[in-house]
Amino acid sequence: MADRIRLSDLAQQAGVSTATVSRVLNGKETVASATRQAVLTALDLLGYERPEKLREHPGGRIGLIVPELTNPIFPIFAQNIESTLSSYGYTPMLCTQTAGGITEDSYVELLLEQHVAGIIFVSGLHADVSASVSRYERLKEIGLPFVTVNGPNPQIATPDFSTDSADAVGQCVRHLISLGHTSIGLAMGPERFIPSQMKVKGFRSAMDSHAPDATAPVVHTLYTVEGGQSAARMLLKEGCTAIVCGSDIMALGVIRQCSAQGIRVPEDVSVTGFDDSPLMAFSSPPLTTIRQPVRAICEGAISTIMALIGNAHAPTSMEFHGELIVRESTAPHRGA
Repeated sequence: MADRIRLSDLAQQAGVSTATVSRVLNGKETVASATRQAVLTALDLLGYERPEKLREHPGGRIGLIVPELTNPIFPIFAQNIESTLSSYGYTPMLCTQTAGGITEDSYVELLLEQHVAGIIFVSGLHADVSASVSRYERLKEIGLPFVTVNGPNPQIATPDFSTDSADAVGQCVRHLISLGHTSIGLAMGPERFIPSQMKVKGFRSAMDSHAPDATAPVVHTLYTVEGGQSAARMLLKEGCTAIVCGSDIMALGVIRQCSAQGIRVPEDVSVTGFDDSPLMAFSSPPLTTIRQPVRAICEGAISTIMALIGNAHAPTSMEFHGELIVRESTAPHRGA
């Protein structure tokens, strides 16, 4: 095991010393629970197989299906969920999706074969209105507890735990309006995703309230750097002096496109993101964004799935308030 695992890589990912990593891998009891879980999460995220003696917890297993980990917000959700599940005595089974890789349905089949006690879906097909809900109906039929995160789908009768995306985007718009901007555009991911729809709803509502005569263009592309660049090209042609983005990754693409066109951020164009992913405080310029309440969302989802597993009363879906984090990518409009 030690020959195949680079302790330095694990230590860097978990934010601990290599000696601490070694103690965790050797099953020493002198390591704090939170530190131990950070190392185990690092093992999962870096693709290493857990040592046999570290795999099982007395509570059983719970599946965790997340999108690709290239978007930095998803590893944060995974880390928080895995850490909290461990505190309940459950072993998380992390399943990550990639384009052209194992599908959500295939992961569900694998988890059922492993006799998991429940499944947590993070930003999965439940958030895609074009996708069939039959997979979730089947889980209901067989009585397997599951909850969803960031994608409240009214067609799926299970609790969902999400950031209030409409309110969050409204916060961004009001912030930009307070800086004198009225030519504000929205760079958003695919329209079929429920969070995208909620963000557009919040954007249009805020613009109608605070800048009713503005055009307020909306461009749907992808939740990627390239998607942000493509949206920026169109929104800059519309004369936008501020661009609200559906994710931090898109915002980085918008900033990159502005730079390519010789447009300064924030002097010429203000940009906001969504997520407050790691390192956004160190982007150039540091990104004004919405901080998702990841810990609160994960705790709500896990306490609910624990109740469902125990056949206890579980709460209905919950929305959580995002926090506007103002940094240096937004500034007063020069004409204000």
